[in-house]
Amino acid sequence: MVSERHLWRLRKRPQGDVRDGDLEFLKEPIPALQDGEFLLEVLYLSLDPTNRLWMSDRRQYMPPVDLDAPMRGGVAGRVVASKKQGVSEGEIFFGLGEWADHIVTDGTNYVKAELPKGLPLSEGYGVFGLVGPTAYFGLLHVGKPTQGDVLVVSAASGGVGQIVGQIGKIKGAYVIGIAGGPEKCRALTDEFGFDAAIDYKNEDVGARLDAFAPGGIDINFEQVGGEIMDAVMARMKMFGRMPLCGMISGYNEGETAPGPRNWPLILMQRLTVQGFIIFDFIEHYPAMMRELGGWIAEGRIKSRQDVRVGLDRAVEHLGLLFTGGNKGKLLVEVSPDAARL
Repeated sequence: MVSERHLWRLRKRPQGDVRDGDLEFLKEPIPALQDGEFLLEVLYLSLDPTNRLWMSDRRQYMPPVDLDAPMRGGVAGRVVASKKQGVSEGEIFFGLGEWADHIVTDGTNYVKAELPKGLPLSEGYGVFGLVGPTAYFGLLHVGKPTQGDVLVVSAASGGVGQIVGQIGKIKGAYVIGIAGGPEKCRALTDEFGFDAAIDYKNEDVGARLDAFAPGGIDINFEQVGGEIMDAVMARMKMFGRMPLCGMISGYNEGETAPGPRNWPLILMQRLTVQGFIIFDFIEHYPAMMRELGGWIAEGRIKSRQDVRVGLDRAVEHLGLLFTGGNKGKLLVEVSPDAARL
């Protein structure tokens, strides 16, 4: 059994963008397995905007990562040794782990992966590990789309956004995606079936929303915040719904960004704005897995993973989320075995 592991530890709270010295890449001994524990070889590490939030000490939905502690992250791993009843070598688990190539755990915050037959692990983890549940619960339980609703999705070409739009189409909504660059916008309409796409880097978001949705917007699946959020909120219909998934535009800021600027519209238009975290819906996971898995098997949900190689480059890869450099769900291939599963 392997005796050492590589991992990232958080050394400083980043100020703005994550910089050299904020995290440190190390080699350390792996603790001996105790009864009730198992050892995971990490296959894929999920990189998500919330990773940056966890590095800060601002108030958030779970405790920040402690200084000098291993960096927290979602992982897909294979059991290579086990002293836990019911857990066998070779099984695949998804869970909340560490930026590391091996993890010792008692199984808390992990679930055994049960994926649709024939689905590659990168796609299965890319969809079911975090972004699929986020899209599913945020849109269906908070946004509550109905036939004919106008749905706007910000950060639409990312892992969550691409699935939100497709579920919206399944539910009969008219879907407008907002993304950065013509290539990403073409993918939204040509590959993922969105009705329209807005290139926020090269187009006036407000003017394009007026063109695509002259009657207003029913649902804003919000992931960005800032000026884009303000533009969408200004065009929401009476009793519109706004699932608040993230506000990525402010995660690298030293202070919490003010806003929304048009806060009175929440009152005047009687909008429902609800933040949500997927852990709020644990009891609904079996139904989500069945329904989302069925849509994938039927070819009604497609996904795109952006897989980057090398745990040692995880900090570099994370920066892609904040520059728009990723194309789909961002994963780090930690083990060379991962691509064969």
